[in-house]
Amino acid sequence: MPVSITPWSATTTAHDARDARDDLVFVDEADTPSPADCCAAGQLPSWRILVVDDDADVHSTTTFALDNVEMQGRRLEFLHAFSAREARLMLEREEGIAVVLLDVVMERPDAGLQLVRQIREELGMIEVRIILRTGQPGYAPELEAIRGYDINDYRTKSELTRTKLYTAVAAAVRSYQQLRALDASRAGLEHILSAGAQLMALHGVRDVAQGVLRQAASLLGQPPGGVLCVREGGHAGHEVLRVVAAEGQHHGLEGSGLGAQDATGAHGYAALAGIADRTLRERGSLAADGWLSLYFPGKAGRDFAACLPFARKLDDIERRLLDVFASVVAVGLDNVELVTHLNQAAFRDQLTGLPNRTRLVELLDATLAGPQRATATLALVDLDHFAETNDALGHHFGDLLLVAVGERLSSRLSPAGGAGLEIARIGGDIFCVLGDAATVQPAPIQALFREPFRIDGQDVQVSATLGLVRLCEHDGSGVDALKDADIALKRAKSRQRAGHFFFSRSMGVEIRERVRMMHALRSGFQRGELFLAYQPQVDLAANRAFGAEALLRWRTEDGRLVGPDRFIPIAEYSGLIVDIGEWVLRQALAELVRLRAAGYLDFTMSVNVSQVQFRHQHFVDMLRRALDDTGAPPEFVELEITESMAMEEPALLVEKLAQVKRTGVSIAIDDFGTGFSSLSHLQRLQVDRLKIDRAFVTEITGSARGSSIAEMVIQLGRNLGLSVIAEGVEDERQAHILRSLGCPLAQGFLFSRPLSPEALLGWLGKAQTEAA
Repeated sequence: MPVSITPWSATTTAHDARDARDDLVFVDEADTPSPADCCAAGQLPSWRILVVDDDADVHSTTTFALDNVEMQGRRLEFLHAFSAREARLMLEREEGIAVVLLDVVMERPDAGLQLVRQIREELGMIEVRIILRTGQPGYAPELEAIRGYDINDYRTKSELTRTKLYTAVAAAVRSYQQLRALDASRAGLEHILSAGAQLMALHGVRDVAQGVLRQAASLLGQPPGGVLCVREGGHAGHEVLRVVAAEGQHHGLEGSGLGAQDATGAHGYAALAGIADRTLRERGSLAADGWLSLYFPGKAGRDFAACLPFARKLDDIERRLLDVFASVVAVGLDNVELVTHLNQAAFRDQLTGLPNRTRLVELLDATLAGPQRATATLALVDLDHFAETNDALGHHFGDLLLVAVGERLSSRLSPAGGAGLEIARIGGDIFCVLGDAATVQPAPIQALFREPFRIDGQDVQVSATLGLVRLCEHDGSGVDALKDADIALKRAKSRQRAGHFFFSRSMGVEIRERVRMMHALRSGFQRGELFLAYQPQVDLAANRAFGAEALLRWRTEDGRLVGPDRFIPIAEYSGLIVDIGEWVLRQALAELVRLRAAGYLDFTMSVNVSQVQFRHQHFVDMLRRALDDTGAPPEFVELEITESMAMEEPALLVEKLAQVKRTGVSIAIDDFGTGFSSLSHLQRLQVDRLKIDRAFVTEITGSARGSSIAEMVIQLGRNLGLSVIAEGVEDERQAHILRSLGCPLAQGFLFSRPLSPEALLGWLGKAQTEAA
């Protein structure tokens, strides 16, 4: 965990060093001044700590753990956000936030990391310190985010005891204070931040260590030289200072030990060994005997010392820059261990240590792509009645049983101790066995469960049911193979426990249904079963229709309506959506022309565009042809894309939307508020309108949260100069609230259900007559 470095004098004692570093003060200690004394002395402003977590208990425990604490003579002030979105708004609004205690997994798995990117890239907040915390180690943050965005620390919540929490916050506060103080030395600070990013991009302790030596020398304006070492060995009196990396004239010391008993002492390195040893013992940086040593604390007790030849005296700015450099580098050195930890968390089951579902999918994809596919079999092993055992004997007992099952599968399944096999646990009581078909057979696997498991002094008899799939018969991806095995497992469990079933193509009921619907949709499209309905869109202030949204519907030959949520994914999956989408656009544009001929000249037609359709290479050409062929004015045509579409592959989307905009057509983002749009990205997209998702419209009459989200979208649209429309308005109360919030436009059953072209003309005529 990075802490600042303070003692530079050769005469500083270890006790002084500890005192200089320990600026965390508890009110109940005898030597701590009272709040009254602080006020009388003119108390400094508080350090502002932003706690970002969707768990209210985390907020309360964090505040309790750091209550009545002073750091650097200042008290702590806590701000609280319960989502990444709320934190983003708070960071924009509040000033002087020093530290962000940030949960990795909130409204979505990477919400915390997305906020890190926003803090560094969009808000440009370089000084604020970020400490990542997670209670879900099975999800691994993106390593590029850890490396590239100057994150102070990363911890699981379970390992953050009170002591470690306030130590982490103290280090972050200190680092923040130093960054603020060094604002006048911007060039040096930019060098350090650049160096930190470069160090974190390196792999392996040696590469990082060499980078540290080079960057430190560059910061001091001198050629590379010196060593970076770590203390190794676990017994007092037998520890060795091992040189991890060396530069310049000291290059020959790399890999050797430093100490009075070594040959290094005879070659003039006694002073080097002495200052390195003292730096690690006193846990602070030193300058003495022609050497400058930097102390880098590491996790798990592996502290590092970098010793550089340095004869002159450090000036104050250099000392401060090196303080910050030490904080940044400590993270870089820990990053090697951190990457290992994150990979372990990402691809290993935390209970059994076996590969998890994510890793198994990778292994399956690799097997399916290689020659092993011809002979490989995947088996799902589901423990029978595990839930009852878990409930009766307790979760701890259940965990021990799962560990024992994993160990037995790994060690006994084949004569070679499982060689060539992969055993995984993909969740709950389900294990997977992947390997050669000769070994992955039901009989040998189920034979392992005939012997009782010895758990906490008790013999427990467990059986297992198996679902298997031969990969040579499988045509899909690793994820699909798991689904097939799960189908087989369900079939086996429906027949009898402790049995097994092999997946066959005839079992793919879901797949067959998807194919059947795909053919039916293709035929129905050719027969003209698809049609458009138009839902009016209304100006709330004037209470008049200004446009309509074209909605795709499917009525089969027997008169049955198929919901768009069922057939549109099939159309996208099959690629048929490209042809259907062009038909929808042309139909809607032709209807717009008919409406204009009927006198509705200020009428806008809104058309939804599927992601698959929009990404098609000829989409813009198709749009231009449709506009030309129908004669529809592009300024009265609006294309709707979903928010999730708007957030994918930003560079490609910006260019594609720019091409669309050049046709004169406007762009709306549908279902806004359900995704995680960044404001800068919205501005780059140059969209024209935001559609408030119906879920938030439904909530505005009974939920402060729903109202606040709707209001936020309306305010956002106003600030960005975008039009805003609410969809799914079903009653007058919702319309009234939307008007009061400043929402100008709406659509929904309150005004009209989706109408046929003829009914739309009638509705518009009636509305026009009533208005007159």
